[in-house]
Amino acid sequence: MNTNTALLAELKREMKTELDAILQWWAKNMVDEVNGGFYGKIDAGNQLQDQADKGVVLNTRILWAFAAAANLTENKQYEMIAHRAFAYIVQFFYDKEDGGLFWMLNFQGQPTQTKKQIYAQAFGIYAFSEYYALTKKQKALDLAIALFQAIEQHSLDKVNNGYFEAYTRDWQPLDDLRLSEKDANEAKTMNSHLHILEAYTNLFRVHPTEEISTALQNLIECFLSQFIDPGTYHLHLFFDEQWQLKSPAISYGHDIECSWLLYEAAEVLGNEKIISKVKHVALKMAKAVLQNGIDESGGVYYEKTKAHLDREKHWWAQAEAIVGFFNAFQLEEDPIYLQTTYDIWNFTKTHIQDQQNGEWHWSLLANGCVNQKQDKAGPWKAPYHNGRMCMELLKRVGD
Repeated sequence: MNTNTALLAELKREMKTELDAILQWWAKNMVDEVNGGFYGKIDAGNQLQDQADKGVVLNTRILWAFAAAANLTENKQYEMIAHRAFAYIVQFFYDKEDGGLFWMLNFQGQPTQTKKQIYAQAFGIYAFSEYYALTKKQKALDLAIALFQAIEQHSLDKVNNGYFEAYTRDWQPLDDLRLSEKDANEAKTMNSHLHILEAYTNLFRVHPTEEISTALQNLIECFLSQFIDPGTYHLHLFFDEQWQLKSPAISYGHDIECSWLLYEAAEVLGNEKIISKVKHVALKMAKAVLQNGIDESGGVYYEKTKAHLDREKHWWAQAEAIVGFFNAFQLEEDPIYLQTTYDIWNFTKTHIQDQQNGEWHWSLLANGCVNQKQDKAGPWKAPYHNGRMCMELLKRVGD
C-alpha cells in the first residue's frame, strides 16, 4: 500500500468516527422531549438553554444532516431523528396560510418571527429533498417543490436577475433584509445565492425537471458573471438591486465552499460545457484561498476587508475547506491539495474539536484561544457543515 492510499484509508476511518461522534452528540443533547423537536441552544459553556427560541435554519439543517447520514449509512437511529425533524418542521415552521417557512419560533413552537428569509426557504428545499431521497414520501417532495416555486415567484429578480433576500409573512418587501446583525442590509447577497444553488442542486437530483434545470443553470451563470471576481477568483459578497458591489470583503470559507458546490451543481446538471467552465473556475478559487487564506498552522482565516485580515478561524470554514481542497485534488490530482486537506483536518482536530464535551467549538480566536462566547449549538450552529464534511469525504475517498 503506498503512502497516499494508507493516508486516505486513515482519513476515511477518521471521518466515519467523526460523523458518528457529531450525530450522537446531537441525538443525546438536543432532542426536546418536553416541547417537541429540538432545543434551540446549547451555549459555549455546554449549558442547555431549554427555553431558547428555535430557529428554522437550525431545524432544517438537522433534518438535512440526519436524512443524509441515514441515506449514506442506513443507520435507523439517524432515520428516526430525521422523521422527528421533518414532522416538527411541517407542524410548526411551515406557514399553512401563506406558504414558506417562518424564521423563528419560541421554545413551545409559536412563531416569534414570521418573515420569509429566502436563505431559510433554500434550506427547506435542501432538507425536504434529502428527506424525500430517504423516504420517498410524496409530501416531502411536494413541500420542496412548493418552496422552489415560492422562491421563483417572489424572490427572482425578473429584470436584473438574481434573488432578493427577504419578505414579510405574506411575501411583501422588507426594509431590513439582513440574515444577522453582522450582514450588510443589501438586496442581493452571495450567501443566499450559494445556498439556493445547493438547494436547487439537491432538488434536481430527486426531481430533474426542465424548470429546475433552467433555474440551476441560471444560478451557475450568476456566480460566474457576478459573484466571482475574474481577476482574483474571490467572491463578491453584497450587491444592490442593479448588481452594484457594496462590500470589499473577502470570505475565505465561502470562497472554498463555493468552489466545490458550484462544481457539484454543474455535475448534477450534466452539461459538459458548463462542467468544463466551472472546473477551471473552481480550481482557480481553490488556488486563491490556498495562496492567502490559510495560516501556518493549517487554519482557514475568517475574512479580509481591504488591508485588515480577520485571523479568527470559524468551525464551518475549516469543514468546507476540507471538502473544497479534496475536491480540487480530485479535479487536478495536485498533491498540494491533498496535503492541505490533511493540514486543515489536523488543525481542526487540535483546535476546533471539543475533546472534553464533544462537537466542535465555534472558532479559534486570533489570539489562539477558543471562542467562549458563541454557541455550541444554536440558530447558526448545526451538524450541517461538519457532518457534511464527513459524508463528502466518505463518499469521495471511496473503497
